[in-house]
Amino acid sequence: MTPSFFAPHNALQNCVSHIMVVEAKMSNRLSGFCPFPPTPQHAIHFYPRDPVISRDRKGILHVLPPSVIIGPQVSQVNISMGIHHVIVSVAFLPGGMHRLLGMPMHELYDEAIDAALLLGRGIDDVNEQLQRGQTAVEMKTIVEDFLLKKLPYSAPMPWEGAMRAQLQRGLSIDEAASISCLSLRQYERRSKEMMGYSPKLFSRLFRFSSAYRLKERSPGLSWTDIAHASGYYDQMHLIRDFRAFTQVLPGELNRQILLAPALLQEHMRI
Repeated sequence: MTPSFFAPHNALQNCVSHIMVVEAKMSNRLSGFCPFPPTPQHAIHFYPRDPVISRDRKGILHVLPPSVIIGPQVSQVNISMGIHHVIVSVAFLPGGMHRLLGMPMHELYDEAIDAALLLGRGIDDVNEQLQRGQTAVEMKTIVEDFLLKKLPYSAPMPWEGAMRAQLQRGLSIDEAASISCLSLRQYERRSKEMMGYSPKLFSRLFRFSSAYRLKERSPGLSWTDIAHASGYYDQMHLIRDFRAFTQVLPGELNRQILLAPALLQEHMRI
């Protein structure tokens, strides 16, 4: 499954990182589930073709709605895809989804929400248009037009820039707070409101996600090499985060990767 990536319209570039479209046609529904550990990226996923089934941390199966809002996630889910799988994914910059929804992001903590519940009837029109869409460019344009109506342009605030720098440049929490023009305590409160978790958890999740995606891309790398490449002090810290975010040890997650009918994060951009 090779994705197509699109830069957002200029008016959306302060909120949206990119739009990704993936299409895959299989001879039958993929047997088994694909692991999808949490990432630090908020997104809206649209599924305009066959429905997608997720299995949550409690083992409960859910048929996902045509469009799903993914906010602050800290737990792994497992995904099963249909014969004709299409996903149109809008990846938000830190703070972008908060601007779209206008609500504290901690209210969405570790939940996948039907987009129609938060974005109103307009999202139903988007879902219907995507079902009729034939090309990746057409689907990207449908979603982009919707976002242009919902997200009027405004310059990023200093704390948004700080959170993006923390994600993209690996700034320490103290450094990010300094460039946000806020005290450390104020920056922590703002992070919980805009991202749904503390700056410390945000950094841990980013480092863990980098390590997991590196393992998907390069399964032959040892966990020691992955720990060093992803900024972990040692392998024990990596093991701690893998257990926290996936409820299993790295070796078991590696087994899940090897048995998965498809890899879902090897091409992911954060």
